[in-house]
Amino acid sequence: MTTTSSPTPVRTSKRPPHRPRHRLLTLLIVVLLIAVPGGYLVRSAFQSRDSGEDKQRNAAATNLTYGWPSKVQRNVYDVPLPLQSSHHAFYEANSWKTSSLYVQFRTSDKRLGDFLEDVGTDRTALRGGEVTIKDKHAENVGWNLKQDGHDYAGTTFRQGKGRPDVAITVDRTYEKRPRVYVVSTVKF
Repeated sequence: MTTTSSPTPVRTSKRPPHRPRHRLLTLLIVVLLIAVPGGYLVRSAFQSRDSGEDKQRNAAATNLTYGWPSKVQRNVYDVPLPLQSSHHAFYEANSWKTSSLYVQFRTSDKRLGDFLEDVGTDRTALRGGEVTIKDKHAENVGWNLKQDGHDYAGTTFRQGKGRPDVAITVDRTYEKRPRVYVVSTVKF
């Protein structure tokens, strides 16, 4: 007896339901999650490296460095430079007992008043004919504050314990653009 068996039905391959492939979306997610943070990491590494080189250069300086002191230095030593000033130069000296920031700049007569107020004093505190920066401090950075024919005025703003003493001497020879010399000293 022969039995006839019915042939086994062959399944036709059916595609799974259509699921759109979001390759572009996947790529975008990968970029946002991996590439962008990686780029920021590389950028921050280069900035950190540059910052270290600047700090090393400033620490090795033995005389005035032309440019603005860092914001941290200005805050620590209470030397708020006016925005519309020019010809900036600074030098920082550190020792076990004292640290000093030497700053010079030119500014307008109006901005000089603003600077003095920001420091904590005012224009009336300037004593005509007086240089308040000690000779040894002036020699450290090559300032000649005893030139004949120059109109100097100065003041020293003494603050409480732990705060810097700020000696300010202004060369008022050129009335429209006075030159300001500042030595801010912190004692430990």
